[in-house]
Amino acid sequence: MKPRLLVALFLALLVRVSAAEPAPIRALLITGGCCHDYAFQATALTEATAKLGPITWTVINEGGTTKNAKIKLYDDPNWAKPYDVVVHNECFADLNDPDYTRKITAAHKGGTPAVVIHCAMHTYRVLTVDDWREFLGVTSRRHDHQAQYPVVPTVAAKNHPAMRGFPEKWVTPMDELYVIEKVWPKTVALATAVSEADGHTYPCIWTGDFGGTRIFGTTFGHGNATWHDPVYLKMIAQGVRWAAGRE
Repeated sequence: MKPRLLVALFLALLVRVSAAEPAPIRALLITGGCCHDYAFQATALTEATAKLGPITWTVINEGGTTKNAKIKLYDDPNWAKPYDVVVHNECFADLNDPDYTRKITAAHKGGTPAVVIHCAMHTYRVLTVDDWREFLGVTSRRHDHQAQYPVVPTVAAKNHPAMRGFPEKWVTPMDELYVIEKVWPKTVALATAVSEADGHTYPCIWTGDFGGTRIFGTTFGHGNATWHDPVYLKMIAQGVRWAAGRE
């Protein structure tokens, strides 16, 4: 067989293998801090996303149970570049250091998509600057009591890949509803829930656009019961894939 023909056959085989086996999503999970079972949540997240397609996870669980820890990874200005998506599921509510938090938001505005879960919305909530809140797509500083909240998809959810298969009404396990003070201009609510305390309707699942970067978020995810729920896990897993551009 002629060398040129061999090369052509080899390249054709490479194309077929590449098409059949897409490269795994490279995902980073930042977790740790106060108030939640982050080890269990990390396991639930990685297992749920693996069911939808190839994905490799790097998990950074630092800060113990404190509310003001700093992650050493962020000292590298290129910390996010190796990843297709970063998941923030941390709870460092009392840390007030704008220079530090801008190391995080700059990387996401630079093009690395993100998924933000539950207490990520209250992380750095004492900041007097809004960079982190604009990145999240919502502003929240407190939450309602734990309850089983009916969650209703919005019109925008009907054709969104992250909400594929989401029921017309999903009732959460015991969880916290976050009070949303502000919805940022490029945020699109995909689902809402009503506060039992004040009767207001708040977004609880959404997408955002942070300088052209995809953001997917939910305020639910407090207790392990939620992380056992198949509706929640499928939604989160699909959100990770959508943020990474693999919907």
